[in-house]
Amino acid sequence: MTKCMLLVVGSPLMTSSVSVHLDNGVCFSSLFRWEEERYTDGSKWRFLEHKGPVFAPPYEPLPDNVKFYYDGKPMKLSAPAEEVSTFFSKMLDHEYTTKDIFRKNFFKDWRKEMTSEEKSKITDLNKCNFKEMSEYFKAQSEARKQMSKEEKQKIKEENERLLQEYGFCIMDNHKERIGNFRIEPPGLFRGRGDHPKMGMLKRRIRPEDIIINCSKDSKQPKPPPGTKWKEVRHDNKVTWLASWTENIQGSIKYIMLNPSSRIKGEKDWQKYETARRLKKCVDRIRTQYRDDWKSKEMRIRQRAVALYFIDKLALRAGNEKEEGETADTVGCCSLRVEHIKLYPKMDDQEYVVEFDFLGKDSIRYYNKIPVEKRVFKNLQLFLENKQPEDDLFDRLNTSILNKHLQELMDGLTAKVFRTYNASITLQQQLKELTSDDSVPAKILSYNRANRAVAILCNHQRAPPKTFEKSMQNLQTKIDEKQNQLSAARKQLKAAKADHKASRDEKNKKTVEVKRKAVQRIEEQLMKLQVQATDREENKQIALGTSKLNYLDPRISVAWCKKFSIPIEKIYNKTQREKFAWAIDMAEKDYEF
Repeated sequence: MTKCMLLVVGSPLMTSSVSVHLDNGVCFSSLFRWEEERYTDGSKWRFLEHKGPVFAPPYEPLPDNVKFYYDGKPMKLSAPAEEVSTFFSKMLDHEYTTKDIFRKNFFKDWRKEMTSEEKSKITDLNKCNFKEMSEYFKAQSEARKQMSKEEKQKIKEENERLLQEYGFCIMDNHKERIGNFRIEPPGLFRGRGDHPKMGMLKRRIRPEDIIINCSKDSKQPKPPPGTKWKEVRHDNKVTWLASWTENIQGSIKYIMLNPSSRIKGEKDWQKYETARRLKKCVDRIRTQYRDDWKSKEMRIRQRAVALYFIDKLALRAGNEKEEGETADTVGCCSLRVEHIKLYPKMDDQEYVVEFDFLGKDSIRYYNKIPVEKRVFKNLQLFLENKQPEDDLFDRLNTSILNKHLQELMDGLTAKVFRTYNASITLQQQLKELTSDDSVPAKILSYNRANRAVAILCNHQRAPPKTFEKSMQNLQTKIDEKQNQLSAARKQLKAAKADHKASRDEKNKKTVEVKRKAVQRIEEQLMKLQVQATDREENKQIALGTSKLNYLDPRISVAWCKKFSIPIEKIYNKTQREKFAWAIDMAEKDYEF
């Protein structure tokens, strides 16, 4: 562990030298030196130098003894077609390859990589046999697990060499860690939820696809021999080092600084400070949108009801889709009539709204929520004389909403509401759930508070494939520990009986030893039971997204300090590096 003395200037909250401890032994000299000089022209840096990205290794053809079969007969594929076929074979045991849309998209893109002869022969995916290829890659995976220490060390050293050469940049005379300097290899797009593009081919990214960003006076990155970059820019108004456009959704991907960098840390801090500013005026905003429910203008009523949902349900505003995007995903402003149902009374609750739509990444949002009477009446009004495919808020879009939010508070967006509500929910839940129990019980309380946020933000996941097996293994450990406890209690009971009969001092010591053994096993059993409860409750909830993006880390750090919980129980190594500023800054009495 390395200790670094850093001078902090330019930040309202950080104005003195601090000691920073990082787990990886690396001292990031710029970690807390936020804005040593503040550029007034919008610049992010004056000097930027880096080596560019590390590209995915070239495709290695399959050995001759590993064959692909079509209609029961072996068939030698061309290199491009064979490479794409390996992507499918590696996923053969995954449920994705059983989904019709995945199979349809894969087969369509695979045929684009085939020769004319291959296209004429391979016309039905159901007649394709990838089993030998699948077994080959399983064997390779197993061989990697069985590698000797020397082989593993060699790989580790090569990764470290690449990290030192490509994993750092110089920005304004400071050495900064780069986040993702490796270009993702080609493969098949999975998406989340029931994404309509799952199974499509993610094409190999080449130097000709890459835009490099660096300063004019730097030593510019060199492309691999025989290639050239798409473009070299010198844009100091942005912080990305390289960018390219991926082929599935046409979105721009970036190579950015590591989350522990100075610029990323300051941006994070500013994000949560903006959400804290919302806390000071949220009551005024809520009063205003409630008053607007009664407005004579339909556009104001619609805007007010939409803002209510963004505030109450942490819904995303919803952006217009990119050209060519086919996923039928919506946000609050783009909800259609078919996405909601109104129930004047349901399960002893009045004025219930049922939401059912695909949100970001095609994740289904389904919720039944009681709303205020005037919201319900307004929704009835918005639905009048409309067809299922018509817009619910036909007088509203994200541009109109965002302009209104800016008028309510400088820097306010729908995402700020999401960050505010997520953070305030975590803080409230921690206060309600945390008791004076053991450390494992406190961590369960923390995870339950985090889950409340994940549910609010609709952060779902499919249960892990290994979930049932891991739960069975955990239950086996619990059963064994319960047997140990039963045996230990019997031994304690016998020792007490011996001591009562003899009053021997030696027997008294035996009783104490047996009592401590029972206590130790009870603690171990409770830890396992808490772990089982935690896993079961967490199997379909993704805690990581809210923890990384929506929860002010100072809340978690303060909670750890207040209840003497090791910070590594809450944040892993990468997260601790990302939130090093919060770990140093937050005191145990911090309030969001």
